[in-house]
Amino acid sequence: MSIEVEGVTKIYGTQKALNNISFKIEKPEIVGFLGPNGAGKSTMMKILTTYLQANNGSAKVNGFDVHTQQKAVQQNVGYLPEHNPLYLEQYVKEYLAFNGNIYGVSKQRIQEVIELTGLNPEAHKKIGQLSKGYRQRVGLANALLHDPDVLILDEPTTGLDPNQLVDIRNLIKSIGKTKTVFLSTHIMQEVEAMCERVIIINKGEIVADKQLKDLRDEKQQIVIVEFDYRVEDAFLLKLPKVEKVVNTHDFIYEITFKTSEDMRSYVFDFAHDNQLKILQLNQKNASLESLFRELTQG
Repeated sequence: MSIEVEGVTKIYGTQKALNNISFKIEKPEIVGFLGPNGAGKSTMMKILTTYLQANNGSAKVNGFDVHTQQKAVQQNVGYLPEHNPLYLEQYVKEYLAFNGNIYGVSKQRIQEVIELTGLNPEAHKKIGQLSKGYRQRVGLANALLHDPDVLILDEPTTGLDPNQLVDIRNLIKSIGKTKTVFLSTHIMQEVEAMCERVIIINKGEIVADKQLKDLRDEKQQIVIVEFDYRVEDAFLLKLPKVEKVVNTHDFIYEITFKTSEDMRSYVFDFAHDNQLKILQLNQKNASLESLFRELTQG
């Protein structure tokens, strides 16, 4: 097991940033860690990387305890914090060589991560001269220097333009084939593009921990139907398990059902019984963004 968290609680003064959190992550796996601001995401990541200690509970990375075996944890984990700390007066290669010396990595390995993260065009510059996107690449390269088994990335795509997003997304997906990647982000499209599993946290507690497909199927389903004339929304609300009806265009409706059951046959039978002609009938996954809002409201 690459990451094991059992009953972790972290308290700041009178506030519980984390309340009895438990989860496990296996290798290889890319897991998205989602939650609103202040939910406890960064706190959990800092505990896993030994920057903070929990008040209660235990956590292990690659079998090493984050409290009693800190050095071993640090040797097995690569960490990109949300606020990427960099020495802006150092050149890119100089900075990576400085950190590589701590881990005892070779010049060849430093060049490998420069190429891997697409830093070659900017490697001759000082970090302070780089765009925010390229600074983020430097942080990711630094996290990869010692070839860790576990990568913990706090908002890894912050500041990247659309082309850079694709490059970093593909890099993380490639890394996730052989390593454990635990990442937080506010960009739902990135989670859907990279992760198969999501852990959603709200007010210091886990509110969902599922495969992305299962999370969608469990919460709701959207059916798109087109009739040959206008139908009143209130009429379609008579369907079983219906949550809401939206007339999106002309005679096209999006019907949201609170169930994982395929409701298209119910829509078809309903139309037949009420002499409605169906011109199209399709199923659509609920967006991760809508599920996130539903799970973290209040």
